[in-house]
Amino acid sequence: MRNGRADAESDVVLELDGLKKSYGSEEVIHDLSLSVREGEILTLLGPSGCGKTTTLRLLAGLERPDGGDVRLNGRTVSGASFVPPEERGVGVVFQEFALFPHLTARENIAFGLVDLSEEERERRVDDLLELVDLSGQGESYPDELSGGQQQRVALARSLAPEPDILLLDEPFSNLDVDLRVQMREEVRRILKEAGVTAISVTHDQEEALSISDRVAVMNDGDLEQAGDPENVFQHPESRFVAGFLGYASFIPGHVAGDCVETDLGCVPREQIHGLAPEYDQTRIDVLVRPDDVSVRACGPDEEPSGRVTARRYLGPTFLYEVELETGEPVQCMHNHDEDVPDSGPVVVEIEAGHELAWFPREQRPEDEK
Repeated sequence: MRNGRADAESDVVLELDGLKKSYGSEEVIHDLSLSVREGEILTLLGPSGCGKTTTLRLLAGLERPDGGDVRLNGRTVSGASFVPPEERGVGVVFQEFALFPHLTARENIAFGLVDLSEEERERRVDDLLELVDLSGQGESYPDELSGGQQQRVALARSLAPEPDILLLDEPFSNLDVDLRVQMREEVRRILKEAGVTAISVTHDQEEALSISDRVAVMNDGDLEQAGDPENVFQHPESRFVAGFLGYASFIPGHVAGDCVETDLGCVPREQIHGLAPEYDQTRIDVLVRPDDVSVRACGPDEEPSGRVTARRYLGPTFLYEVELETGEPVQCMHNHDEDVPDSGPVVVEIEAGHELAWFPREQRPEDEK
């Protein structure tokens, strides 16, 4: 497990050091350490109940940790030095947006700018309305705005006081699917243009991978892995991370010299990421994603390597469930117009053009061994 600390200490805005939190006898955060750099968008990703929202509340000062430290710009804001939320320089965008219904978009954005003169406040609101592409909607009330526009107003209001760090709690969960994708791109653009450091919380893998500079995957109160989205997806450090970040199949293999022998043929050893010499003559599991594997009908003289047991329509693609001759399940993905059998015996082949992750066979969960 990585501790998720940033490499460059000089530009660290936020640091969590050994953070712990319990509710009664249940410890929901276990010794969590993580750093966030200036200008970075980091997403805490994990299933419901993993501790990500509790972590966000600890950062905001809405909860007090039972152990460890929260440091903002090198200043400890937890424990005996507890700093209340309003003095932390932290902005929060809530899941429900929490706009004041009786105030216009302009008035909502200006609400927290009490220390500015009227002229400075008007200039700041104008700049923010332009940043979130709502220059013509300043006099509109929340119920006159679409869900995406309301989210932009909420974002502008949180950015108005120029916080050191911005926290986003499941920011896209109240939007429909199409708008969610559009707003992910829009919010990332706004955050980058504003140069703000942000931490987002979500259980949506696609959202985390698309909006983030780094992803921190949490499970049952622990940090499983932190890194850039592509690296965490391609080279997960635990079976949990592999399975949580999209579809994952594990192909049994035996390391034999330059080849890893699998039920789907030989995989060149050089294609298995970081396979050290000490794993010679051992059994491993090779991680494949649905687009790493293909299925086709058996030729006249070919032996099948598996059987299609189910097919799921995903719009432009079909996801095929295949059971290998050895009983192992494998998922494959094909375009909807490809000629792939709906059921019955097939030939399954690994066609990945990149390095594949792997795990020692003995690390399989007991119910899969």
